[in-house]
Amino acid sequence: MTRFGVMKHLRVLEAAGLVATRRIGREKHHYLNPVPIQHIYDRWVSKYARHLTRTLTKLKRELEEE
Repeated sequence: MTRFGVMKHLRVLEAAGLVATRRIGREKHHYLNPVPIQHIYDRWVSKYARHLTRTLTKLKRELEEE
């Protein structure tokens, strides 16, 4: 991936609020913004994760019983 490709992706992530940027002199430091990522997890991923966790726990119990 080129430097310009990385910069373009960082701009998109920054515009979406997923990355926070701080300028220090000529340098630009990028940090993940955990709040919107947590909101995405809570809204979309968690409901599938709960079901998957239950299913894997049930499978574990069944395999241990054999």
